[in-house]
Amino acid sequence: MGYAQLVIGPAGSGKSTYCASLHQHCETIGRAVHIVNLDPAAENFDYPVAMDIKELISLDDVMEELGLGPNGALIYCMEHLEESLDDWLEEELENFAEDDYIVFDCPGQIELYSHVPVFKNFVEHLKRKNINVCVVYLLDSQFMTDVAKFISGCMASLSAMIQLELPHVNILSKMDLVRNKKDIEDYLNPESQFLLSELNQRMAPRFGKLNKALIELVDQYNMVSFVPLDLRKKGSIQYILSQIDMCIQYGEDADVKIRDFDPEDDD
Repeated sequence: MGYAQLVIGPAGSGKSTYCASLHQHCETIGRAVHIVNLDPAAENFDYPVAMDIKELISLDDVMEELGLGPNGALIYCMEHLEESLDDWLEEELENFAEDDYIVFDCPGQIELYSHVPVFKNFVEHLKRKNINVCVVYLLDSQFMTDVAKFISGCMASLSAMIQLELPHVNILSKMDLVRNKKDIEDYLNPESQFLLSELNQRMAPRFGKLNKALIELVDQYNMVSFVPLDLRKKGSIQYILSQIDMCIQYGEDADVKIRDFDPEDDD
């Protein structure tokens, strides 16, 4: 059985930085992890790339040859990836062992996870390969300055969760860059009544029922929990990795090591 993280989130949320930090941490503790680039526009990497989608298709080539804009070209690239699941991806995955741990660094366009079925089919292909997958959704902590932005981030994450139907770990990234952490502490594990009160103060009275429905939706799907990631703290990435490992049951099928505690016979 293999294991995989699907690292998604808005553009600029720190996905590649997270992947690089995760690789460095795993290298330090002696744990093998393979980082795969699934962004056809990415050029520079702070981690060794075990597999690169640009070997299959490049965003710049698509834009030049088809005359598409960046977003249209990215959708084309991802659809081409979807068509290549049974040949290119299958061939690339054969380079990994059955129990390898793979981290997929993905593009930032939210429609890839909420509207088009590309990544849903990608995930289904991984499942058929007996790979347990967890979605790691990153949201920039500097984005969480008020309740409206918090709800927006939750809705985007919820859309991806419903579309992909996978275990989700939501990460509040770039906590090391936040100047006043008290501004976002209320949104790490917020109470629904607090969110509703804050939202009603921001919105006109006629949006009262809509505000209540949004808060109830977030609360019912338990999407109001974010794990902060502060790269200055050594234990931060370790804690997040433990949460993800728990979701994908990493290591549960390993052989149990038993120590013999019987006392030695006296001569």
